[in-house]
Amino acid sequence: MGSQVAAEEVEEKERLVKMGSYGGMVRQLRAAAKEEEEESCAATAAEEEIMLLWGIQQPTLSKPNAFVAQSSLLLKLDSCGHSLSISQSPSSLSTPGVTGSVMWDSGVVLGKFLEHAVDSELLLLQGKKVVELGSGCGLVGCIAALLGGQVVLTDLFDRLRLLKKNIDANLRHGDVRGSAKVMELQWGDDPDPELIESRPDFVLGSDVIYSEGAVLDLLSTLRQLCGSETTVFLAGELRNDAVLEYFLDCAMEDFIIGRLEHSQWHPDYCSSRVVLYVLVKKVMVDL
Repeated sequence: MGSQVAAEEVEEKERLVKMGSYGGMVRQLRAAAKEEEEESCAATAAEEEIMLLWGIQQPTLSKPNAFVAQSSLLLKLDSCGHSLSISQSPSSLSTPGVTGSVMWDSGVVLGKFLEHAVDSELLLLQGKKVVELGSGCGLVGCIAALLGGQVVLTDLFDRLRLLKKNIDANLRHGDVRGSAKVMELQWGDDPDPELIESRPDFVLGSDVIYSEGAVLDLLSTLRQLCGSETTVFLAGELRNDAVLEYFLDCAMEDFIIGRLEHSQWHPDYCSSRVVLYVLVKKVMVDL
């Protein structure tokens, strides 16, 4: 019995690793045990992660939208010594498939995590190339720019007007450490050469794992954008276990995935309805 407990403790410690350019420890999702069983083990790892999240965090028991008010035209948030005012378009929520017109908790959590990680000297964004996927209202990209990143915020063409409005409103003052610009990007299509001529140091996304039909296109874009030195941070709303499991199952073919514990988030912006992942691309070795 004692040896079994000791073995479990060793295994648990082995799963706490550093990934990419983030200086903290993350809990790596269990990798395949044997090469010939890789497909079945990856699925098991995804299933295990879902059971842990829904069993431990119990997202359905906590209040949704704890940090946002989606019926409001404006979200105010203090970050990086600035008071940000993010415009929303609540009426657009009635349009099927349109979710980026308002803020979600996952965006606030990711933005404040970045700020906390930089303040804690676990992350450096100054001068780094950052690409945000599905930028929506633009809060995360604005915070990344305030932290010194050279940020490209991307979304579908019909979402860009609101995105540009928020960038202009929040980053037009002269004391922004980084920069931000907007670019159209359709997941699954070839990205603009500017995005991949030099690979991003970081790729960010919040509430981008929302539909099973979009998973493969999202992963295609991540594969195209990411190089061996790219670190991906994804924040997701825990609303659909099947969609998240499908994403993890597919993503583990090309990426190593780690989950950030709540202790590493901004202490004032934690939610049991949100999960934060770090992804790095697997290195392909020619035999």
